[in-house]
Amino acid sequence: MFGGIFSGHPFASGFRNGPLKAGLNILPDIENSQLLRRRFYVAMTFALWVVMGLSMAVSGLIYLLLPPKSQREEEWVEAADLASLPHGVPEEVLFPRSRVDGWMVRVEKAKAWLVRKPGGQVVAFTPQCTHLGCAYHWDARAGNFLCPCHSSRFSIDGNVLGGPAPRPLDQYAVKIEGGKVSLGAAKGRA
Repeated sequence: MFGGIFSGHPFASGFRNGPLKAGLNILPDIENSQLLRRRFYVAMTFALWVVMGLSMAVSGLIYLLLPPKSQREEEWVEAADLASLPHGVPEEVLFPRSRVDGWMVRVEKAKAWLVRKPGGQVVAFTPQCTHLGCAYHWDARAGNFLCPCHSSRFSIDGNVLGGPAPRPLDQYAVKIEGGKVSLGAAKGRA
């Protein structure tokens, strides 16, 4: 009946043998393509898991096996002119200091007490009392540093004269070059 019109069509034999048989002949091809698609999705899922697992493993191995970057070089900050410092009288100075906070670098104002000694030497004290970290000041009448919080007193050399302070004042590292006083990292004294 349809032999002449549909003779070149792939389903032509199905129409001759009945539509049900034609549908059954196509089903294995559909099942095969769905099976290939499922295998592809499963393979891609496993490949994604492998990539994620390898990226975590590699980053963990790098963290464990490679040493961290060395610390930044010691930062020296210019704080004052040597000529502007009076001999034997502490001078409070403000200077910019960079502070690394995680991935951010903040430039903040910092304080130091500078004392010019005979021979051109300079001592720089951190501005915190060694008792509880309160800010102290120079008491010119008494000739010593005084912490108003708990009455700790320190000599012009930073040594404890009285009060509950357990140790002398901490000092900054000092470098003098070209008439400029530069301060480095703070260090405690025993």
